[in-house]
Amino acid sequence: QVQVEESGGGLVQAGGSLRLSCAASGRAFSSYTMGWFRQAPGKEREFVAVIRWSGSSTYYADSVKGRFTISRDNAKNTVTLQMNSLKPEDTAVYYCAASSGQFQYFSMRAQDYGSWGQGTQVTVSS
Repeated sequence: QVQVEESGGGLVQAGGSLRLSCAASGRAFSSYTMGWFRQAPGKEREFVAVIRWSGSSTYYADSVKGRFTISRDNAKNTVTLQMNSLKPEDTAVYYCAASSGQFQYFSMRAQDYGSWGQGTQVTVSS
């Protein structure tokens, strides 16, 4: 299993952009599907985006589609979430997660991810 750590959160005005990074350690990173989730105060953790282990396919929550882009660099063991046109409702702690198993297909369920980072705060002011 891989271990992951997020970075890149911060405070931004509505309409602005942020780039979140997730650094992974451990063997066989390129065999793990990677996801981003977020949790706002008082709300449950929700799916944001996922990228297949090969990088060939991605999927997004409807709320971020067209604004966020997930990508990965298997040579550098990193996953990136580019967030554009940010809205106040995007404010949350963002988590990077690695799938529980290798070569796992897409999942939007948190229980299918076995390794989580500590999270990074994203705050969007209106």
